[in-house]
Amino acid sequence: MQTTNSKFLGYIGTYTKGESKGIYRFTLDTNAERIIDVAPVATLENPTYVTISKDNKNLYSVVKEGDKGGVTAFSIHEDSGDLVKINSQFSEGASPCHVSVNEENHVVVTANYHKGTIESFEVNGHVNPVTSTMQHIGTGPNQSRQEKPHAHYSGFSPDEKFVLAVDLGTDEINTYKLDNSTLTKSTTLNVKPGSGPRHLTFHPNGQYAYVMTELSSEVIVLSYNKEDGSFTELQYISTIPTDFTENNQGSAIHISNDGQFVYAGNRGHNSIAVFSVNQDNGKLELVEIVSSEGNWPRDFVLDPTENYVIASNEISGNLVLFTRDQHTGKLTVIHSDVLVPEPVCVKFLHVTK
Repeated sequence: MQTTNSKFLGYIGTYTKGESKGIYRFTLDTNAERIIDVAPVATLENPTYVTISKDNKNLYSVVKEGDKGGVTAFSIHEDSGDLVKINSQFSEGASPCHVSVNEENHVVVTANYHKGTIESFEVNGHVNPVTSTMQHIGTGPNQSRQEKPHAHYSGFSPDEKFVLAVDLGTDEINTYKLDNSTLTKSTTLNVKPGSGPRHLTFHPNGQYAYVMTELSSEVIVLSYNKEDGSFTELQYISTIPTDFTENNQGSAIHISNDGQFVYAGNRGHNSIAVFSVNQDNGKLELVEIVSSEGNWPRDFVLDPTENYVIASNEISGNLVLFTRDQHTGKLTVIHSDVLVPEPVCVKFLHVTK
């Protein structure tokens, strides 16, 4: 791979409503502190979210094709990092908005915003037909955004015994027990009405989880029960200044590997909020809110060294490179004019320590 101790290979999922061709590849050069060699690597429609298997053998992408949506599997070339399409699985209707793969590269799960569904697939080099389709039911108080279920995230619990599904439309976090690739309902947490939960990330200790809300621009701090996959609310904390009254929509949330800092994206305020984590109770305290140096930061990623953060601004079509102080969590922009059309998510190849 092109990944070395100073150069790290990554991929960018995009919308293809304008100039974008599909999935792009790039390299982060930490010696030069620059993002270089940005180039399209797979042509397909609306591969907005991608995920990479822990062994770096496969990349899975959500995809649209005509009136159908689904998942496409790629193999990752060991030397060049090129993507080679293996196969796709489609169903009628809108494409998913999020995709995750488990550590053993055996199960892929997707969330579908428009359908309000969570689907699971067995994978073994290629994607098999869907195993489970879980249909969410309900509404929320925001009539324009919560008129029906809008599943926005699906991912695995730390022990991968459960799949967690975050639904913006119903203000719920649903837990499904995972048996091979089959899902069965376990528990539901109802969060603050109208908050519109969007994405979730776990603390490395597995005791806490953090949910970004899209509609109320908050992080919800949760305690996690690994026995039944249930959650308990601990804290709500805003990701935007109290005096900001214009439109803002929360986007992505990520945590550092040491569990010391949580980062949350704001579209509209166009910023990333940085929080420190109280290791005794999991609760957050605001450190700073920094500009995303572009319009509509859809997502961002910590690089494998965690000395850098790359943000993807969808509307302005640029990636932004920040240095990250591992002691304070603070971000400093160093490179903001990396052009990528309609970028959504950014993922790095995994680095074996």
